[in-house]
Amino acid sequence: MSHTEFSGYDLTKKINQAKGFNSSETIMVDTEVKTTYDQPNAKGYFGNYGGKFVPEILIPVVQALEVEYLKAKEDPEFLEQYHSLLDEYVGRPTKLTFADKLTAHYGKAKIYLKREDLCHTGAHKINNAIGQILLAQRMGKTRIIAETGAGQHGVATATACAKFGLECIVYMGAEDMVRQKLNVDRMQLMGAEVRCVESGSKTLKDATNEAIRDWVTNPENTFYIIGSVVGPHPYPMMVRNFHRVIGDEARKQILEKEGRLPDYLLACVGGGSNAMGLFYPFINDDVKIIGIEAAGYGVDSGKTAATITKGTPGILHGSLSYLLHDKNGQIELAHSISAGLDYPGIGPEHSFLYDSKRVEYNSVTDDEAMEAVKLLSKKEGIIPALETAHAIAWLEHMMPNTSEDEIIIINLSGRGDKDMGTISENL
Repeated sequence: MSHTEFSGYDLTKKINQAKGFNSSETIMVDTEVKTTYDQPNAKGYFGNYGGKFVPEILIPVVQALEVEYLKAKEDPEFLEQYHSLLDEYVGRPTKLTFADKLTAHYGKAKIYLKREDLCHTGAHKINNAIGQILLAQRMGKTRIIAETGAGQHGVATATACAKFGLECIVYMGAEDMVRQKLNVDRMQLMGAEVRCVESGSKTLKDATNEAIRDWVTNPENTFYIIGSVVGPHPYPMMVRNFHRVIGDEARKQILEKEGRLPDYLLACVGGGSNAMGLFYPFINDDVKIIGIEAAGYGVDSGKTAATITKGTPGILHGSLSYLLHDKNGQIELAHSISAGLDYPGIGPEHSFLYDSKRVEYNSVTDDEAMEAVKLLSKKEGIIPALETAHAIAWLEHMMPNTSEDEIIIINLSGRGDKDMGTISENL
């Protein structure tokens, strides 16, 4: 069993030891959301989830990253450079669009779309890539590696590396390279080397495994830009904070448009970065928050990526969270029509928010997501990414229970250009 994929047996003892407890002590899940949300703790745990489960050679690397990030997030010069790039290069703030035709279609709550599809590169991923590139520069790293599934994080990383003149290597599963050929071409055009991963399911999990192996081999000059709120601490916290601009903007925009906060927030969840970016600034508010996973062929079909719905706690890619794994602790293959949701894990903060009942998690199937692509395209003239379509699809379930005086914000995490091949095959 590899160090990057450990999960399963004797887990409680390992968690206790990692958190500084004796093996005989019991860990209790914090089921109450605090008035002031202050996750993670100093050891990188969101409640029971998170931590730094990495090979010994990477312990000083992640510790140095944590120290540098904590300095940077309080550094006015760093923050000014980051937000200036978001403004001038990424194209922020993105719009909060009232979906009038979609709202009329359901005849219930008002629906607003937070338009991350309007970001440079076509998705929210660029927010995080820019932030981590600036950290890499601060730390003197000259070689950037990343993993990608749908290709959007790979494109964002390649974009940022081209902007700053850094070497870029992106690991991508062979299956994803076929269904996301457009993004492969985009990465290569910007000078990135895209390394094809043929092992395992040939998707995001396996690309991440290879990226970690590279990182272990080249810790001195290499900076690993993780693309979601997963991985060892401080990545889940750091990626969330780079993406919180989504929720901060949405909060300000809805107050300007409606004079109050929304009743519902809705976002798709794979690893969960777009969702955490929207959710985090609203955690302490009286707003119902809903994350939507990919059920694939159905949560009980054996071909699903509904990690919260079907998973149990385990360790994958450096942190403890909910995973899809069998009784022997072996990671199960995930499936989704969406390459960006095709992952057997989820961010540790999402795991905490699920256990604490602050966020509700549901799932929709491939077929439901395809119907949502058609619905939004025809009603609003916006073709969503297949990832985003999962959030749109949940409207079929929730809208009958809403009223006309309520407000919903959906995070439109990316545009569907990259998915047109898959969409065309499944129309």
